[in-house]
Amino acid sequence: MLVGRWWGRIGAGVGSVLLAPGLLTSPVVAAEPVRPLNMLIVGIDPRDDRTAPLADTIIVAHVPADRRGVYLFSLPRDLVVRVPGFVKSGTGPTRGKINSAMALGSRKRDGSFDVAQGLELLERTVGEVTGIRRFDAGAVIGFGGFKRMVGALGGVRMRIDQDVVSEHRKPDGRPRDRLPRCRVNPDCLRPYTGPQKVYRESSRPVRLKPWEALDYVRQRYGLPNVDYDRQRHQRQFVRAVAKRIAADPVRLVRVVDAAGDALTVDSGRRGVLGWAAELAGLEVRRMTTLGLRGEPYFEDGRYLGERVRAGGFFRAVRQDRVAAFLRAHPGAVDVD
Repeated sequence: MLVGRWWGRIGAGVGSVLLAPGLLTSPVVAAEPVRPLNMLIVGIDPRDDRTAPLADTIIVAHVPADRRGVYLFSLPRDLVVRVPGFVKSGTGPTRGKINSAMALGSRKRDGSFDVAQGLELLERTVGEVTGIRRFDAGAVIGFGGFKRMVGALGGVRMRIDQDVVSEHRKPDGRPRDRLPRCRVNPDCLRPYTGPQKVYRESSRPVRLKPWEALDYVRQRYGLPNVDYDRQRHQRQFVRAVAKRIAADPVRLVRVVDAAGDALTVDSGRRGVLGWAAELAGLEVRRMTTLGLRGEPYFEDGRYLGERVRAGGFFRAVRQDRVAAFLRAHPGAVDVD
């Protein structure tokens, strides 16, 4: 979990699975009354500005008004939702998987795609699911930026909680070979063959190189709870990165610089100074990471995606009483 304090320096968010930016060197007095904060953290698959980005990782960070800890929970990328209409992209309301909201919202009139614009529609969509009508900040990062940020930290150390076999990489980190029938078919399902990198369950933290960290948090095939296990690994990775930065906050500057254009941040109306004031006294040693319980959703015998039964938990987030909800409803959500 996050260790120590954010030293009055952390700005807006935590990115893909990961910590995101803003560094300040002097304290500032907050101008607004202290209230709960909600931030949206998004990881997208590798895309250029001519290809629609999909939100592979969606994490909400809730900071209570009393600043006693941080609550981090994931939304399944295949969650079936209503995506609102969005004037900027010219798209109407639709029903589909939540990860499509980023792609729909990012469309521009000239045929290109804008991640910041996509984040806006994703925030609205997540808001409809959770009832959180406004996010105070958001951060989006792509795979390339992810690896550069981990590289700037010199890798990360985390405990591997179950055996994980890579779908994408050989033991030496090279991409796996494609099956002959999939070499010219970009839509081929599970197209790889040959040796696979294996991450063995460990009772002690192990050091992951940048490519290993990215590969590990991407895996879902072969895991007992499939994407829900992957979501947990992503939250665990956030903790590991936070520990590295908290041990030496100067690392944050290197991490943000390394991400470059692959990191998109919406710091809301506060800006960096406002965020420094908001989070100056935050004790993050008590970060709690949570997994929502989901299930497959079918209509007429056809699998459409996932759904979660978390109405009571979402209401507790909106009312800023998550701690009380967890005490009163043990087992309603999974505490990592």
